[in-house]
Amino acid sequence: MIKLDDAYDENNIFAKILRGEMPNITLYEDDKTLAFMDIMPQAVGHCLVIPKEPAVTFLDLSEDGAAAVMATAKKVAAAVVQAMDAPGFMMAQLNSSAAGQTVPHYHMHILPRHDGLELEFHARKPENMAVLNETAEKIRAHL
Repeated sequence: MIKLDDAYDENNIFAKILRGEMPNITLYEDDKTLAFMDIMPQAVGHCLVIPKEPAVTFLDLSEDGAAAVMATAKKVAAAVVQAMDAPGFMMAQLNSSAAGQTVPHYHMHILPRHDGLELEFHARKPENMAVLNETAEKIRAHL
């Protein structure tokens, strides 16, 4: 297996979320994945899908882990599109710090897209938790 330079850090924020040491606003969970709201969204409805296995990049994921993330991403993306009445959506995934990855745990971004609405900068401004919870309720209603 090809390895990039970034090592898995057991104390990264997503590992702590998976261990229940940090809160999150969960949208969906199964035995292999977790989907939750991004607390610093680039658009209303921005959420993340992560595997429960420790992996920094796509190349570190097992075949089962990669398949599970994609299956969950498909479910969650459909719910986000419906909940946000979005005519489109974007999926983004960065591999290693050299590519701009800020948390060393594999994660897929799902962002609803609307014509004329620019994205906010990544990981710059935390959203109000009440707003995130309200958005999460709308998304969960379509899962």
